[in-house]
Amino acid sequence: VNMVRTSHYPQSSWFLDACDRLGLLVFEEIPGWQHIGDAGWKAESVETVRRMITRDWNHPSIVIWGVRINESRDDHDFYVETNRVAHELDKTRQTGGVRYITDSEMLEDVYTMNDFILGNEELGGNRPRTALRPITETTGQQKPVPYMITEFGGHMYPTKSNDQEQRQAEHVRRHLEVLNAAYGNPGISGAIGWCAFDYNTHKDFGSGDRICHHGVMDMFREPKFAAYAYASQCEPDEEIILQPVTFWARGERNIGGVLPLMVLTNCDEVEIQYGATVVKRAGPDRQNFPHLPHAPVVFDRRNFTAEELGLWGMEWHDTTITGFIGGKPVKVVKYVADPVAKTLEVVADSTSIGATDAVRVMVRALDQAGHKLPFFPEPVSIEVTGAGKLIGPGTVPLRAGSTGFWVQATGPGTIDVTVTSDRLGTTKVSLTAG
Repeated sequence: VNMVRTSHYPQSSWFLDACDRLGLLVFEEIPGWQHIGDAGWKAESVETVRRMITRDWNHPSIVIWGVRINESRDDHDFYVETNRVAHELDKTRQTGGVRYITDSEMLEDVYTMNDFILGNEELGGNRPRTALRPITETTGQQKPVPYMITEFGGHMYPTKSNDQEQRQAEHVRRHLEVLNAAYGNPGISGAIGWCAFDYNTHKDFGSGDRICHHGVMDMFREPKFAAYAYASQCEPDEEIILQPVTFWARGERNIGGVLPLMVLTNCDEVEIQYGATVVKRAGPDRQNFPHLPHAPVVFDRRNFTAEELGLWGMEWHDTTITGFIGGKPVKVVKYVADPVAKTLEVVADSTSIGATDAVRVMVRALDQAGHKLPFFPEPVSIEVTGAGKLIGPGTVPLRAGSTGFWVQATGPGTIDVTVTSDRLGTTKVSLTAG
C-alpha cells in the first residue's frame, strides 16, 4: 500500500480529506525538528498531541500518530506523557516516534527510524554499500519489535531534475535498493522515502539555489526518473509503467552511449529496437532486485555489443522501446536521435475550478516524440487575464524542460492564460471559474 508521512507537522484537513478519498495511508505527527525546550515548551508540545488527535481522529486514512519530536534525543518523562495522551484519546491506533539515533528508548508502539546508511560508504570505514541497517542494530533489542523506516535517501544523494543522466540513474538505483531491502525483510512494516518533492530552504541546508533537491519530483510536482521507481511497483491493471532512465543522447553519459540502461516497468519483458535492425529483449533484473514486486529491466553489455549501439563518432539512431505482458505488446516509448524543440505545451490540472480556488499550470518544451527537452532552459512569459490572477513572476526559466505556476481565481468567469516562448511561440489555455 502507499503511505505518506506528514513530516513533520499536522497537515491541512483538506489534505487529509484527499487522503481519505484516495485511500492513501497517513502517518501524522506533531510539529518540531530535533529541538526540545524547557518544561513550558514540553507542556505545549503535549497539547499539540491532544489538538492533533482531537481534530483528526476521524480520518480513516490516518493509521499511526507521531508523538515524538522528529529526530530528537530521548526524553523519558516527556515521551511517556505524549504516548499516554495519544492512547487516552485514541485506543485504536498505534503511536510512533521518528528518530535517527540507535539504541533509543522505545516508548511508542512502533519503532520508527530514519535510516540513511546507504551512501555512508563514501565516508570510508569497513561497511560496504548497505541499503538498510539490521533492525537489531538500530533498536538495540534482540527481540522483534514493530518497525518502520520513516526516511531514507534525501540529503544523502540530492538530485536535480536537470542533472546529468548518470546521476539520475544512480538516484533511481538508490531508491530501488532500499525498497528491495524493505520488501525482502518481513520485520520491516514499511519504508517511507525522503521525500516526495523538492522544497525551498535556507542557505545552511540546501543547494546553492536555496532548494533541497531531495524529492523524487521537483517543486512543481513534475516527476524525476526516481518517481517511477515507485510508480512501477503498481500492478499493470492499475497502470502500465514503461519509463526508460535516459534522455537518449550519444554523449550524455561518461564515455558515451546509454548503457547500462534501466527501464522502470511493471511489464514482463522489454524490447529495444535501435535503428532499423538491432532488436534486443530482456526481462526483470531479479539478480539485483529479487524482492521488488516489479524489478526494473536492465540492458547492458550482456545484451548489446559496442558495435551494435555504435561507437563514439558513429551515427546515433532513433529507438523504440516496447513493453510486453503475456507475450503481447502493451506500451511503446519512442526516442528520436536528433531531438529539437517543437511544441510548447501548457496544461492546467483542471480547466474548471471554484470561484476562489487556485490551480497549477505546467509548461513543457517538447521534442518531436513528445518528450521534455531536459536541457532547454529558455524563459517563458506568462499572462493571465479575466477572472483570475497569476501567482508569482511573469517571466520564468524552464528547468529540465518544464516549469509551473499557479493561477488564482478572483471570482466567477473565464480565465485566459497565455504563455509565450521566443523560440516556440505562444500557447493559450482557457479556464472556467465558478
